[in-house]
Amino acid sequence: MKYHRKIFGYECDVYGHLNNANYLHLYEEARSEALENMGMSIGKLSEEGIHIYLTEINLTFKNGLPVGENVVIDTRMIKANRATSIWKQEIFNSADELCNIAIVRGVFIKSGKPFRISKELFEEYKKYLQPE
Repeated sequence: MKYHRKIFGYECDVYGHLNNANYLHLYEEARSEALENMGMSIGKLSEEGIHIYLTEINLTFKNGLPVGENVVIDTRMIKANRATSIWKQEIFNSADELCNIAIVRGVFIKSGKPFRISKELFEEYKKYLQPE
């Protein structure tokens, strides 16, 4: 799923590029939007007492993103089962150059403990699976 976003000055470091910590903010926005588009918004899952906790994020920096740049964040789930999922997210600049890659692992949580979602919910969830 594609998420479009502009880089603002308050997100940048002293060099005028997106601060490394703010990549996580962009990826969170894009994943939240993807889940919403899947019909599994954070709010909807929370109503059922289900949360998604991230357990690992690996970022690979390729090109800097200057203030004012319009980016596209491509978000896709590449692996999933009823307990965990792995997402690959990539940020492209306006010249369609790959600038950053994130591999994100998450686990479903209910009542503070790892949890397997129902088979029915997983069937809906896995429709969006895009293995590499």
